Amino acid sequence: MTCTAPPVLPETGAARVGAAALAWLSAHREEFALDAHALSAHGDVDTSWKPLGELAQVCGRVRERTGPADPCHRTAADLLDFAWRQTGEGRLFTALQRLEPFATYPLEVYAAFASAGLRHTGYERAAATVAGTRGWRATEQDPNRRLGVLNSERHSGIPRHGPLAPALRRTWLGALPEPWTFERAAGYTLTHVVFHLTDWGRTPEGVPPDLTGYLGHWLPPWLDTCLEGQAWDLACELTAVAASLPAPPDRALLREAWARLARAQHADGSLPEAGGTEDLPAPSGFRGCYHSTLMAAFAAALTTARLGETGTPAAKAPGTPAPGTPAPGTPAPGTPAPVPTAPATTRSTPR
Repeated sequence: MTCTAPPVLPETGAARVGAAALAWLSAHREEFALDAHALSAHGDVDTSWKPLGELAQVCGRVRERTGPADPCHRTAADLLDFAWRQTGEGRLFTALQRLEPFATYPLEVYAAFASAGLRHTGYERAAATVAGTRGWRATEQDPNRRLGVLNSERHSGIPRHGPLAPALRRTWLGALPEPWTFERAAGYTLTHVVFHLTDWGRTPEGVPPDLTGYLGHWLPPWLDTCLEGQAWDLACELTAVAASLPAPPDRALLREAWARLARAQHADGSLPEAGGTEDLPAPSGFRGCYHSTLMAAFAAALTTARLGETGTPAAKAPGTPAPGTPAPGTPAPGTPAPVPTAPATTRSTPR
């Protein structure tokens, strides 16, 4: 199925980039298929379940944020159905549960489907039994990953095993760190904290006012740093964050971001994770571009829908400082602020 850009917000160019990205994903759907090792004790989750879950998460959101007449809506729905069939319509999650009963990634992947209305009651019952144990509640995880598990429990009909607020304040973003400490790893944890707080862009009001104000000041220069450093994958995630906050950035900022991303996008619709695209015919393989292409489609859907709902960027939300107000983490007057560290050109997402 061919996906063409709808005539939405030509000022940003997001729709064109997102439509091309989604078309590439549709053409390469078989690369997301689970292989014979998906249920193996020695299988690589990062090359099987993780990409499939990411496809489901993104396509579920694109489907929600586009109208039924939009070709991108139909393409996203088709890809979501494809991903669900790969799981045996949820049956494989019960097999995965038996193999690794206390691993959290099966629930996290399943929640991407459940949030889109695709459920398997047998798996949910089994997962709820495990989630009720002390061992599950004591699972040691990075704080941003804990937020993801709490969100996954909610989508799967499982009582959350703990409150969100303490987990949030243990994250890098929740600490309102000095802005010059931003770097690649912090950037990816930051984006996922916002995704979990907003349920992947569904509820912008989920971001607390102090974080809204902090990001209002520092997200624009961080995004510019990533774009300048050709870190396209992280730049797409930060652009998605910008469209997920109570007060999105102005059109000028988004227009510049999407113009740079459009220049980085290949003619086939794929977007490399990082690096220059001059004189390169195409990315070197599926693994080198699938995630950044997914994030381009995701960020584009959020951008066009969010700005299209109001016609102009939303008004400043409570907690968003007025121009000229010092932001949390701002060095004292006269203190030179170090330049933010440019992101590395590779990505490593914790399992």
